[in-house]
Amino acid sequence: MKVSNIIREGIEVAEKTRELVGERVDDLIELLNKAYADELIAYFYYKTAAMLVKGIHANTIADQLIEIANEELEHSEELAERIIQLGGEPLDDWDAITKNANYPKINIPEDRGDYVALLKSVHEAEKGAIDVYAQLIKFLQTEVKDPNTFHVVRHIIGEEMHHEEEIETLLGY
Repeated sequence: MKVSNIIREGIEVAEKTRELVGERVDDLIELLNKAYADELIAYFYYKTAAMLVKGIHANTIADQLIEIANEELEHSEELAERIIQLGGEPLDDWDAITKNANYPKINIPEDRGDYVALLKSVHEAEKGAIDVYAQLIKFLQTEVKDPNTFHVVRHIIGEEMHHEEEIETLLGY
């Protein structure tokens, strides 16, 4: 069902907001849902990796992964809130989340003590997130003029860039 066809209590959802965003609002909601799925997956894998990491640097790595995981969860909440404001609904099924994600899996190394491989996996995920948000910003600048979503995405990409830098520091780059 098209998002624009959703009616609640006889009133089209987010009618004025949808009107201001324009005819590509459903495309924007789809892109936001993909980013939302990425953030939930990142939260899951980072939190899991933090619990599984072993070795001499385990506490340092786990602390950093938990901090980043919590920020990824915050990003998912920000995206879900914006999706709802636009009259859409965030994905609510794990199969749909993994199917719609840009990056449905982060590879946690089998050797839980190989923190370099673990950090490299997280580093790749963060670079992927930066790409996703850069594409979203481009879409918002060229296809849909939505300053509120732009503000949310700009905030998130800034934090993703910070995550990338934190991981690079731990890797000694």
